[in-house]
Amino acid sequence: MADPFLSIQNVKKSFGNVAVVKDFNLDVGAGEFVSFLGPSGCGKTTMLRIVAGFEEPSAGKVFVGGKDVTGLKPNQRHIGMVFQAYALFPNLTVAQNIGFGLKVAGMPRAEADARIAEMLNIIKLPDFGDRYPYQLSGGQQQRIALARALAPKPKLLLLDEPLSALDAKVRLSLREEIRAIQKKLGITTIFVTHDQEEALSMSDRIVVMNEGRADQTGTPFEIYNRPSTKFVANFVGTLNVLEGTISDAASGTVTINAEEIGLKGKLNGSKAGDTLSLALRPEAISLGRKAGNDSNLTGQIADVHFLGSVIRVRVGVGQSVVSLDTFNSPNSPPPVVGEKTEISFSSGDVLVLH
Repeated sequence: MADPFLSIQNVKKSFGNVAVVKDFNLDVGAGEFVSFLGPSGCGKTTMLRIVAGFEEPSAGKVFVGGKDVTGLKPNQRHIGMVFQAYALFPNLTVAQNIGFGLKVAGMPRAEADARIAEMLNIIKLPDFGDRYPYQLSGGQQQRIALARALAPKPKLLLLDEPLSALDAKVRLSLREEIRAIQKKLGITTIFVTHDQEEALSMSDRIVVMNEGRADQTGTPFEIYNRPSTKFVANFVGTLNVLEGTISDAASGTVTINAEEIGLKGKLNGSKAGDTLSLALRPEAISLGRKAGNDSNLTGQIADVHFLGSVIRVRVGVGQSVVSLDTFNSPNSPPPVVGEKTEISFSSGDVLVLH
């Protein structure tokens, strides 16, 4: 990446003897939307607060627009931040909340009023300027918080789990709005979330964090389909894991429940007799033999759940149980629990977990 807009270089952060962020590096291009994804306690919010200036790194530097901002206070970094808890001023109207940063910056009244009106239009609440926060829904309050962060035209937008306090329907709607606004304004954005669906649907790139480190950085497609660590494979998406034993490393043959499949090119460094964990996404597995799938295993139907357009099937294969979805067809009754069946998949879709 040439001339990254945000550059985080060798950042570490410890609280006492506890290392919360461990040698974190990331370059973010201008206008890019990057999500920090990971479980609670993985260091994602601490890293965001270091970029914002609310936490001082124990080591490393942060650059914004080519300028070293590591030693600057938050109000000197020209960064907008949206918090999980809205943090609106209850005694100020919506318009006054949005214009708070503009007033602090000394923007002339007429110019500030025009900017407030512009932001109200962008968040699709043009007639809400005279209302107070208590008169708004949670989703509306978060949109006001977003408008307040964007009003001063910051160089960088930071979002710290802004949707986690909202109900599912509002979250879906608001994440689409946030992404649309971000694209329209072209502002470089870092979004912190523990929700993989949010990260996968909104991001240009995702940084999956684990115990203070970036386990993998990549596009949503890369993170989901080509996880580089066992943690990423298990954390992002639903995963079926089958235990296999290498029967011939040279030819890439693996035995699962007394049946052999070929994994040529995926067993580097392994030897005959080694046990492997083989992972498959549910959508990579077909019930029965399917053209184009080069691997087949015998199993028994363990569970069938009718979900309308989709039928979720769980198949026992030896000591493992794999889940897969099939489309409902009025002319094809669902499988019956207890019956023998086959599953098939492409060896190219198998992930070898180390």
